[in-house]
Amino acid sequence: MRFSDQEWGLLVGLPSAVAVAASAVEADGMRATLAEGEAGLLAIAVGRESGIPLVADVANEVVALMGDPEEGAAPPMFEFTDREAGVADVLDRAKQAVDLLAAKAEESESAAYCHWLVTIAEEVVSAASSGGVLGVGGDQVTESERWFVERLARVLQD
Repeated sequence: MRFSDQEWGLLVGLPSAVAVAASAVEADGMRATLAEGEAGLLAIAVGRESGIPLVADVANEVVALMGDPEEGAAPPMFEFTDREAGVADVLDRAKQAVDLLAAKAEESESAAYCHWLVTIAEEVVSAASSGGVLGVGGDQVTESERWFVERLARVLQD
């Protein structure tokens, strides 16, 4: 394998971390958080269909660890104890992944992996509106959610 166990762990852990961070940037109620978690797990699972082996391999491993949404698996509920530090950590790990992929992956693989991560974030922040009452009203994508997706895309050079 071209990646060490630690490097592979970074690549496999990042999609879930991105989904958690995208959900965490805006404080939502339980219903919205659940919808965002489901959207994240589904977006991760879609990566299994990628024509890029790196993305498909990572997605297969994440789904094996977290469960298959097509078989009714519910996303695990993770929260950051410190939201700001958790989001910053995910962005730092995304930068580490970019550096790793630049050194050890083909450009097309790197680009596909990074684009997939941004797509996961976009799916999560679009899954539920924030700021409404009982799911009615509010913003579909808030300023903080938009900031996270844009910042992630910038870090990943997508």
